[in-house]
Amino acid sequence: MFNKKKKEVWLVIEKRAYSNSDNFYVAKKAYSLDDAVAFKVSLEQLNDVENASYFIATDVENAMDKVITLHNEKVANDNK
Repeated sequence: MFNKKKKEVWLVIEKRAYSNSDNFYVAKKAYSLDDAVAFKVSLEQLNDVENASYFIATDVENAMDKVITLHNEKVANDNK
């Protein structure tokens, strides 16, 4: 197989809370965490629906890879 680096995808999820259930929708897709945060903030500011909220999600593998990479870089920098 190819050793192709996966492209990170961040999803801004809209949650609609109802009395008997919650519904979730992908409101926006971003290719960087900074863009996802900007989309989320904008959606929150434009939101006029009382039962709607937003959060950012990514697949677990990408998130763990990012955490591990950042941790390893910090450890390497601390040991200099």
